[in-house]
Amino acid sequence: MKKYLWLVAFFVLQVSFAQNKVTTYYFIRHAEKVDDSKNTNLSEMGTERAKIWNELFSNINFDAIYATDYNRTLQTVTPTALSQKLSITKYNPKMIDIESFKKENLDKKVLIVGHSNTIPNFVNQIIDQNIYTDIPENTFGNLYIVTIVGEAINYQLLKLR
Repeated sequence: MKKYLWLVAFFVLQVSFAQNKVTTYYFIRHAEKVDDSKNTNLSEMGTERAKIWNELFSNINFDAIYATDYNRTLQTVTPTALSQKLSITKYNPKMIDIESFKKENLDKKVLIVGHSNTIPNFVNQIIDQNIYTDIPENTFGNLYIVTIVGEAINYQLLKLR
């Protein structure tokens, strides 16, 4: 009888662990831009930062990469997309359905690139809290990491140079 109880307990534990899928989101703002025009390119410094992001992310195997449809965001994430052989999915931060986004990316590692005023809001929506404010205009090294395991949500902000 004990043997069967242990077998049932083992099975229950396996099922409960299997249901806890791990989803990790990495959020960054686009790198430094040439000027303040609407769809500007990255500056030389921004191009270097895009390479640094690629190096930083080289040990993370992303399942999906998202960027807004602007030159500066696409140029920021292109080195990482190319090195990981992934396409970039364009998104509109004003039109995103957070619950659908979460379902589509369940159990994945996802990189999201946006803007000083969209990334903090996107993170806040994912964690369902209002913690992060707009990124200062001269700050380009914030990395927000959100990990969701079952119902537990962990988040952190790393400030890189």
